[in-house]
Amino acid sequence: MAKIATVLTSYFEDVEFTDPAQSFKEAGHEVVTIEKEAGSQVTGKQGEATVTIDKSIDDVSPQDFDALFIPGGFSPDLLRGDERFVAFAKSFMDDKKPVFSICHGPQLLITAKSLEGRTATGFTSIKVDMEYAGATYKDEEVVVCGNQLVTSRTPDDIPAFTREALKLLA
Repeated sequence: MAKIATVLTSYFEDVEFTDPAQSFKEAGHEVVTIEKEAGSQVTGKQGEATVTIDKSIDDVSPQDFDALFIPGGFSPDLLRGDERFVAFAKSFMDDKKPVFSICHGPQLLITAKSLEGRTATGFTSIKVDMEYAGATYKDEEVVVCGNQLVTSRTPDDIPAFTREALKLLA
């Protein structure tokens, strides 16, 4: 089973973390939350989910994981201001490991300069940013690119997002 790095800070979109993470765990995968400080607590922007962080970004390496999960909300925008998270995400893309990114999640991949030549989707407000980053934007519930990158737009897309992510992990 896969070990999934999940980069997360406060103001993540609650269900975009909780629902896929629960499905990954039910399928037997390990979900490891990563933020600036292990043991800290982060809260979703809806206030429905509080998560205790498993690992500090300083204590992990992309080589420790099989896949990367980037939930949406404001979290990806906050994380991309920290070069450690940018380099972490870029490594997964460069190494062609599975990356699951929903809603505003692709913002971290934009800053990592990892979307050029890719087909992807995301929340409508980041469409132009994704296009400037060199991605072909598709307004679809889920887009799988290169048998590696799974992207979706909104919480409504979570069932399709999770389905395709689990296919890549199988």
